Amino acid sequence: MNVTEFVIVVAAFAAVSVLGFWAHRWRRSSDVSLEQWALAGRGFRSWVSWFVIGGDLYTAYTYVAVPALLFGAGAIGFYALPYVAIEYPLVFLIMIRFWSVSKTHGYVTAADFVRGRFGSPTLALAVAVTGIVATMPYIALNLIGMQAVLTTIGIHGYWPLVIAFAVLAAFTFTSGVRAPAMISFVKDALVYLVIGVAIFYIPHRLGGWNHIFNAYDAHFKATPPGTASLLTSANQLQYITLAVGSAFAIFLYPHAITGVITTRNRAVVKRTMAALPIYSFVLGLIALFGVMAIAGHIKPLIGPTGKPDTNTVVPNLFQHMFPSGFAGLAFAMIIIGALVPAAFMSIAAANLFTRNIYKEYIRRDATEQEQAWSSKIVSLLVKIGALLFILLINPQFSIDLQLLGGAIILQTLPSVMIGLYTRWLHRGALLAGWAAGMIVSIWTFYLTPNIALHQAHWGGTGFTLSHLGLHTETAIYIGFIAVVVNLAVAFGGTALLRAFKVASGPDQTAAADYFTDVADTRAAEPAVPAGT
Repeated sequence: MNVTEFVIVVAAFAAVSVLGFWAHRWRRSSDVSLEQWALAGRGFRSWVSWFVIGGDLYTAYTYVAVPALLFGAGAIGFYALPYVAIEYPLVFLIMIRFWSVSKTHGYVTAADFVRGRFGSPTLALAVAVTGIVATMPYIALNLIGMQAVLTTIGIHGYWPLVIAFAVLAAFTFTSGVRAPAMISFVKDALVYLVIGVAIFYIPHRLGGWNHIFNAYDAHFKATPPGTASLLTSANQLQYITLAVGSAFAIFLYPHAITGVITTRNRAVVKRTMAALPIYSFVLGLIALFGVMAIAGHIKPLIGPTGKPDTNTVVPNLFQHMFPSGFAGLAFAMIIIGALVPAAFMSIAAANLFTRNIYKEYIRRDATEQEQAWSSKIVSLLVKIGALLFILLINPQFSIDLQLLGGAIILQTLPSVMIGLYTRWLHRGALLAGWAAGMIVSIWTFYLTPNIALHQAHWGGTGFTLSHLGLHTETAIYIGFIAVVVNLAVAFGGTALLRAFKVASGPDQTAAADYFTDVADTRAAEPAVPAGT
């Protein structure tokens, strides 16, 4: 074990834990409700919101999984760059309207909106369950990022993760969304420090960018076909569908929605979204660590399964290139960068359970205080579920956990994203489309083999069309296939149901609700008091 790295990581973890517990005093309110615990009273302004949503969205996926994919699978890992370029224009079409209608009606989750928009508690239940299930593998991805760091330092086994998430669970339970919001400031400071140094220092150590890219090109030209490569006819379509599917999925995630509706007004949402592409630029730099690792002859370390763990590539690169002190800071960045979104995700998933399962089906008259308590308890259970994902599913790359979650959450696109603009789609057809999309997602994931572990099933999210009897090795992202099936069923089913004049549910919303601002007198809820 590297003692210097270990001490720095423990010290940083202890510091942010103290900050997490203290955060319950930040902008404190005497109102003990779900609004305060889960949304901080919907009062975050632009500067805070930028850190909050950035800390919420940029996870161990960014710092560990994307570079690991570039290292192990080749150029397809760069799909993350067009994905974030497509993502933000979509956000302006979606989240500003969602913020307004949520403010007007006091919605906390996407399922709340679907319940009001389509008048269907069953469809809302489907959206809620989907959000919870999709979030668990995403939390698991953050766990894997933390574990990769601990393995690199020399600490093995799952017990450190249990300790870390016990502390995370404790300060999330105490402080709610204020804890990860506060820690986001520390996280971002470490990110810009470490990345700012690494992007110049490591290429200098490796002989320059020309040498790095030549080494990367030579490596994949020498790699046997079918395992990893630069983009070819077999994976170009997968690259495109990964980028497009991920762009549509990201702001359907419960934690992304939670991050947006913690903001104070529509202008804050607009300013925050306009500034978030700064993170995307950093993502592009971080992705290059996978390229640097090949040029630096970095090898994956042996993980808890006893096999080489590709997720250790970036931590191992840092350990080889940096002095122990700075490597410790880099490791602290990854661990804190995993803790912050994991906290957001567990809160968001818990809100779905409380609002759309507990309150809808178990305790219709649940008070605000009771709803807050329910979310606190469920946020603990969600973290346990994420641990089970690691133990039960062992994908070739940790990024497959996020892509699996994306395939699942994409099945809420017709209800949520399209529903923000029209309710022509019938609630019965939406439910049928959701079911069809979920079945296709799971079926295609099951059929995909795990090449690295020589397993026949549950291996990744690139579905080869040869499984459909076609004579081609072309692969497509499973989420893209599933949502196309979903949309086809939803539109076709709607046309059929409307032809037979089957009644649709009542719409709780009005056209003006999608433009409400915090000071607008149309809002059903009062404006957030100054200083909260």
